Amino acid sequence: MFGPKTQTLQQRAQKVIPLGVNSNFRFWGEGVTPYVEKSKGVEMSPAIDMVRMTCSGTEATMHAIRVARAFTGRDLIVKFEGNYHGMHDHVLWSTYSPVESYGNRRSPIAVPASSGIPKAMREFIITLPFNDFEGFERVMKSYGEQIAAVITEPCQGNCAAINPQEGFLQLIRQRTEEHGCLFILDEVKTGFRIANGGAQEYYGLMPDLVTYAKALGNGYPVAAFGGKREIMSIIGQGVSQGGTYTNNKPGIAGAYATLSLLKSKPVLKTIEKRGQRLMDGLREIFEENDIPAVFTGYPAMFSFSLNIDSVTSQREWAKSDHDLYLKIAEKAIARGVMPDFDPREPWFLCYEHSDADIDETLNVYAEAVKEVKK
Repeated sequence: MFGPKTQTLQQRAQKVIPLGVNSNFRFWGEGVTPYVEKSKGVEMSPAIDMVRMTCSGTEATMHAIRVARAFTGRDLIVKFEGNYHGMHDHVLWSTYSPVESYGNRRSPIAVPASSGIPKAMREFIITLPFNDFEGFERVMKSYGEQIAAVITEPCQGNCAAINPQEGFLQLIRQRTEEHGCLFILDEVKTGFRIANGGAQEYYGLMPDLVTYAKALGNGYPVAAFGGKREIMSIIGQGVSQGGTYTNNKPGIAGAYATLSLLKSKPVLKTIEKRGQRLMDGLREIFEENDIPAVFTGYPAMFSFSLNIDSVTSQREWAKSDHDLYLKIAEKAIARGVMPDFDPREPWFLCYEHSDADIDETLNVYAEAVKEVKK
């Protein structure tokens, strides 16, 4: 999110690296643990009373799900097709598979995303299309008293940053409260990126548990999960969470520096302004070349799907023109502008991107689109 000119993160990490990276944060030399002392992450996240550190987003969601199951005494987890919540067996279902394998949207089939996931794990997962109000209502009515948690990203961070339709996240919050389930909001990609308070601030949400990684450490190995005090307090009371490099000092130092910069500088406002200009410019380029394009996401992380009129779920996104997207991206990369060569992955902006970078990207894409259209 920050560029090479921002040395604060490296300087902070260099102070603690000589002390080792082990997770025992009870002694950091003569100083104290500033992240724990000042609790910047907790302060910026509306729904969090208590937080625990991990090393990756995978660990954050894994532990959040364990806590949810322990707190509710239930086993079932609901997740949405196209959402990615890490590499553990509990949630690596219906992520990147061909949508034809998901079955009918009224009775979706949970599809493992890797060999090696025990077949028995399917008993503990229910999958649904993202933004499926009717399907979600039906599942909650049928299984609500058996569900430990509903986990979702605010937008589909690994599927073109597809936005939630108005009221969808609020419906999840309402129904989980009614049925005594927990609402886990996976902010690994949106946290400290679309707003200082993430999607909680952006949408006015108060989930039970929240997970973070990526922008939290801005390149350093750190992640976290947190939530309501009554839920998080069960950790250590018969509920396990930890690891050798949990709370690793360079990662914590990187997180502290990142959050300090977010609070002291107009980082996200600057990114939003430039990201919006990039989105508007790309939209104009596609319109000039008579290519239907649906833009999804936020100025800080967005994507576009081509030759389609609407994208509200992975099933719809799969019908967009991926070949055209990749042909244009290939031409752009040859000219020195490199988007992720995968139409599922959003475009991410950082504080270091300048107006000149936006201009160059738009000029290159204008050329690339025209060449592909010949």
